[in-house]
Amino acid sequence: MPNKVYVINKHGRPLMPCSPAKARHLLDEGKAKVKKRTPFTIQLVYGSSGYTQEVILGVDAGSKSIEISASTKKEEVFAADVTPRNDVVDLLSTRREFRRARRNRKTRYRKPRFNNRVRSKHKGWLAPSVEVKIQEHITSIKMVCRILPVSKVVVETAEFDLQLLKAIEEGKPVPQGEDYQQGEMYGHYNVRQYVLWRDNYTCQCCGAHPTKKKEVRLHVHHLESRKTGGDAPGNLVTLCDSCHEKLHKGLITEDDFKKRKRRSTRDATFMGIMRKTLMQRLCSELPIPVIETRGYITKATREKLLVLPKSHTNDALAIAQGKHGFNVGYLPGIEQIDKIYTIRPVRHHNRQLHKATILKRGIRKSNQAEKYVFGYRLFDKVQFNGQDCFIWKRRTSGYFVVKTIDGKIIHNSASFKKLRIAERASNYLIA
Repeated sequence: MPNKVYVINKHGRPLMPCSPAKARHLLDEGKAKVKKRTPFTIQLVYGSSGYTQEVILGVDAGSKSIEISASTKKEEVFAADVTPRNDVVDLLSTRREFRRARRNRKTRYRKPRFNNRVRSKHKGWLAPSVEVKIQEHITSIKMVCRILPVSKVVVETAEFDLQLLKAIEEGKPVPQGEDYQQGEMYGHYNVRQYVLWRDNYTCQCCGAHPTKKKEVRLHVHHLESRKTGGDAPGNLVTLCDSCHEKLHKGLITEDDFKKRKRRSTRDATFMGIMRKTLMQRLCSELPIPVIETRGYITKATREKLLVLPKSHTNDALAIAQGKHGFNVGYLPGIEQIDKIYTIRPVRHHNRQLHKATILKRGIRKSNQAEKYVFGYRLFDKVQFNGQDCFIWKRRTSGYFVVKTIDGKIIHNSASFKKLRIAERASNYLIA
């Protein structure tokens, strides 16, 4: 199926997309103007009949990727792969480290005030790492609704039984009934005490164990840093004082440990947290119906009715065509769009004023950069040797690092004289 050109009327309301040839005629005759380059959208200068078909948007919600597909009963008119930000945890952890170091240098010790916490003051508060992903789901959906006359949004969400997944991975019996009320750390005061008990109060490297005759000081070590892996029991292991010191000096490695870290369930946890909040916000912010569906319905629609191979965008198409969408019958060979857009949210502002590492002679180098360098800003979409790419790094001398949206380097030192602006930077890179 050929690519589509998206059309909005003179009042900004979306109409049905047209072919590139039809759009070219409208532009040549002065009946339309270019509104946006990616995805290519034109706006009619004069009035239009406003004829539209029913368009349903299917959304495959996720933590690492969001798949979007808008379609009519016969053809797909838009498809996109959105990659949410996953750097918020690291950025907030770095900010916390700087704040604590600064407070320790400049202020006297103050007892922590545990009653003054945001989660107790603001009911319904969510962690920023979860909040940003929920907002990116909503923003992506609204972005499609601005260029297509979407009449309904169908969202596939998922719930994961984390206790069941952990039990299967560890070879334990499947939890049933009251087992779900007695989680992994049931009966233990805190995480540290549970990890020591789990490891039988024994060093998992040398096997040292405290006795009446021999005293051994035990530590709880993070397999990954607290910033990366958190304080979950699967990220902690018991080590004696001697092995802990050797590990940090590089004399031993984590390969010498008896226990290994289990697979992370961070993404599954995120899906469980965001499902209800996402649906509530979509229903309140969108003027069209928002329906929730499940994965087994999507799979049956894709395999038995649409007869399509497994892929993320095919799943999103099956969501739109499935039971809660068009509710199609057997419909193999549906027309799919050729161009699948890639959407990647990025941050523009860095609030850190100075570099963390102080240079020689005590010079504190500024961490802020000029907004424009030779007229180009970070993440501007440019053309270099006829290829579309984005500015990822800049030098004041006028040479830039340009990459594709997926991070592939096009040139490490492209002169500003060889670049041509295609689109100014926004919070979302689209290619």
